[in-house]
Amino acid sequence: MSMRFTRGQFLRIAGAAALAPLIDASASTAAQSQQDRNERLKLSCRGALTLRHPDAAEEAIRVGTWAQRQGLFGDRYGVADFIGAFEQRIADLLGFAAACVMPTGTMAQLIALRIFADRSQYRTVGLHPSSHLLIENHDDLSVMHQLQARIIGPWDRPLLADDIARWPERLGAISVELPVRWIGCQLQSWEQLGEIKRICSNRGIRLHMDGARLWESQPFYARPHAEICKGFDSVYVSLYKLIGAPGGAVLAGSQALIAEARIWRRRHGGDVFQFFPYVASASMRLDNAMAKVDGYRQRALVISTALATLPQLTVLPAPSQTNIFRVFLRGDSPTLLDRRNEIARRHGIWLANTFASAHTPGFVQAELQIAESAVQLADAEIIDAFKVLLA
Repeated sequence: MSMRFTRGQFLRIAGAAALAPLIDASASTAAQSQQDRNERLKLSCRGALTLRHPDAAEEAIRVGTWAQRQGLFGDRYGVADFIGAFEQRIADLLGFAAACVMPTGTMAQLIALRIFADRSQYRTVGLHPSSHLLIENHDDLSVMHQLQARIIGPWDRPLLADDIARWPERLGAISVELPVRWIGCQLQSWEQLGEIKRICSNRGIRLHMDGARLWESQPFYARPHAEICKGFDSVYVSLYKLIGAPGGAVLAGSQALIAEARIWRRRHGGDVFQFFPYVASASMRLDNAMAKVDGYRQRALVISTALATLPQLTVLPAPSQTNIFRVFLRGDSPTLLDRRNEIARRHGIWLANTFASAHTPGFVQAELQIAESAVQLADAEIIDAFKVLLA
């Protein structure tokens, strides 16, 4: 007999920080080989419910051809006219005076928070319990910058202004993730987000946005990116998560913040010899990605609603708020991974990258994302594939 859990029950029993799968820095050669096999299988599929980045060699050819047509030259340590133009383009899009390309989002966020701590003389940083800065980065806040993380609010919902108001300690900065990935990419309402901005402004707390998936959040608010970012002191955005570049990030903020951030980028060892592959690819892809993200969200609403009718599945959030959501299902990871691979081979559909522990005996979870990689798949065959997985 199938069992159904309410959304609240799942959140209570699955709401530990260990929900997020951590990367083992000492992963074995065998694990790496398995990852390579999985990636080849995913690339062979007609479509996927995860991000599926282009083949690296093919992308290099596309970027090179596009760059030649644009008459672009390579940069030296991030210095080139086209790099500066791209940085200003992102700054203008987000409503800031300046921006700086970074090799990683991790570096971008550490730098912003370090600068805010030095300016305020308070080394405490308020974070949601699922923040990447807490659960995936080997305590980099403390080890590298002597910053003290403060966990504010519960796991099962986004951070709210009341959480900040009740916090008894002076905070130097707060990082707000839009959307909160590990709880199904949930977002504050527009009014709730405004309340966070007001309380941080009134209390002199620097407000940083972890905007790794800000592009995916914009359709939910149905406002320009600059209006969403207004009231934040800094914003980081990814160049690869939705846009599809090989890597890279951008940190946006005031002229003074970005000037100092460039110094910290060098201190971090982040002045790579050429940012060209990241920036050229992102420049080539940005407009197309922005034009399609609202359609991805609308389709995710349809698919997540249909999946929620399956008795063996719980969807979080229901309805989905972005083009990314989570499903919880009964089963064990090895068995479901074998079924996923069989479905991929037989039907050309890649359902999920992994089935991680939901910290509930007999249940696992998976993150699904509706994007360009799912265009070739019909909604009905996606639902049918899940029925096969759950059979």
